[in-house]
Amino acid sequence: MRESRDVFHLAIPAFELESTVEFYVDGLGCKLARRYDDRVTFDFFGDQLVCHLTPAPTSEIPMEDIPMYPRHFGVTFRDGADFDSLHRLCVQRKLPIYADVTTRFDGLIEVHRTFVICDPSSNLLEFKHYVDSRMMY
Repeated sequence: MRESRDVFHLAIPAFELESTVEFYVDGLGCKLARRYDDRVTFDFFGDQLVCHLTPAPTSEIPMEDIPMYPRHFGVTFRDGADFDSLHRLCVQRKLPIYADVTTRFDGLIEVHRTFVICDPSSNLLEFKHYVDSRMMY
C-alpha cells in the first residue's frame, strides 16, 4: 500500500525539452530533479513527473476530434487558498489556459472548482479544489 513517503510517478510526452523546462520550472514553479538528452524529471507538487522527448505529430488534431473529456493529469488541492494561489500564478505568468475556473457539481456534495492549463506539448493539466475534502478521492 502506498504511504505518504512514497511518490506517484507519471511519464508524458514532450516535443521539445527547453520549453518544457521553462513551463514547469519557470511557469509552475516545479523543481527540476534531473535532465538528460531525452527526458527531464520534475518534482511536480511532491510527485515525480518525467517528460520524455517525443516526436511532435505531423499534423494538428481537429478540435472536433478531441474527446469531450481529454486525457489529463494534475493536482487536487486540500486547501482552497493553494488552488487560488496557483490559478493567480498561471494567469500572472500567462500560462496557456485551456479552461478557466469553473464550478462543477454545484449543489452536490462533490462540488469543486477546477481549471485546466496546457503545456508546450499539448498535455493538459487540471487543478481542483473540493469544498468537502472527503470528496477528493
